[in-house]
Amino acid sequence: MAVGKADVLVTGLGATTPLGGDVASTWAALLAGESGIGPIEEDWAAGLPVRIAGRLRVEPTDVLDRVKARRLDRCEQIALIAAHEAWADAGRPEVEPERLAVVVGTGTGGVLSTLGQDDILEASGVRRVSPYTVPMLMANGPAAWVSIELGARGGAHTPVSACASGAEAIAMGLDLIRLGRADVVVAGGAEACIHPLTIAGFSQAKALSTRNDAPREASRPFDAARDGFVIGEGAALVVLERAEFAMARGARAHAGLAGAGITSDAHHITAAHLGGQVRAMRLALASAGLDPLDIGHVHAHATSTPTGDVTEARSIADAIGTHPVVTATKSMTGHLCGAAGAMGAIAAILAIRDGIVPAIRNLDTLDPQVEIDAVAGRPRHGRLAAALANSFGFGGHNVSLAFASAS
Repeated sequence: MAVGKADVLVTGLGATTPLGGDVASTWAALLAGESGIGPIEEDWAAGLPVRIAGRLRVEPTDVLDRVKARRLDRCEQIALIAAHEAWADAGRPEVEPERLAVVVGTGTGGVLSTLGQDDILEASGVRRVSPYTVPMLMANGPAAWVSIELGARGGAHTPVSACASGAEAIAMGLDLIRLGRADVVVAGGAEACIHPLTIAGFSQAKALSTRNDAPREASRPFDAARDGFVIGEGAALVVLERAEFAMARGARAHAGLAGAGITSDAHHITAAHLGGQVRAMRLALASAGLDPLDIGHVHAHATSTPTGDVTEARSIADAIGTHPVVTATKSMTGHLCGAAGAMGAIAAILAIRDGIVPAIRNLDTLDPQVEIDAVAGRPRHGRLAAALANSFGFGGHNVSLAFASAS
């Protein structure tokens, strides 16, 4: 397959993030090098070793009907917001319901509802527990609600692969179309898990940055002074279409989804493994019919952990080479966990479409162990024929998505 001739096209984009309530505002903030990370204002954060996070820029209840919002977990709320934007951006395709599928990944699902309703049960008894508790806590809730909203009867799927969930959802969407099971798929990820328990757990694992006094400088992928990631929340979804279907209806495409690679490390529950990451990138290239030299840009998973960033940099150099320009937008959004891979995919798509790669915020001194062309200081301009977006998760999940120019 020639670069730019993908059989699956990306026709719609939707997101709500710590940088903005939609794709346009998020993308503008990424190009401007802004940060969506700040202090946690709630009282419960006072006794925690980490008191910073990437909160949503726009509250879901400012967008959704308030009665409906009360019956949804925050993760479900933001999945719907991103889905509505992506669907509108795609021009609301007229597709048979049985040929429309939904795939929305998440790492923790309705964890806020799970913990919140348990608190109510303990404090006030069973009669005070919401009758919507189970639909709010179930991991498939975001996918289910999006399918209901859009009338999708071609399947509603939920990959749960930690921080690779959103990317794996997009890879599954590619498979559904290539296997002939759908003409259109709405795919991506959603996560809302900023809670004292999750922060305490990540803190105990020594995974989070402790720069409480400088939240905007805390997330610093590939920088020599990085000390961990910053937890964030958000949702990012794309509309994928069979190329012939999209062209027949005159749809505009942001880019082509050319291929995907999925591997597992079978190595360690939290530690990254170079071999699995390399294989995922090589499988993505093979799936797309691309050569490493075709790849001009890599959107790195790069969470800002001391060991993880080095492993990924070495994996990129091994699988692709040192020629692609590399960025890491978690430096601005924080780590959106189950939505991270989908947000990284959108950033890669827009980099191809607009010919510009955002700079990595807080990259003051490149770690000497990192031998890649990391974009620092200001965005990098130039035509991009193809790009990879990497996403890796606890448990040894590795996903690499290959995108190509639609022009």
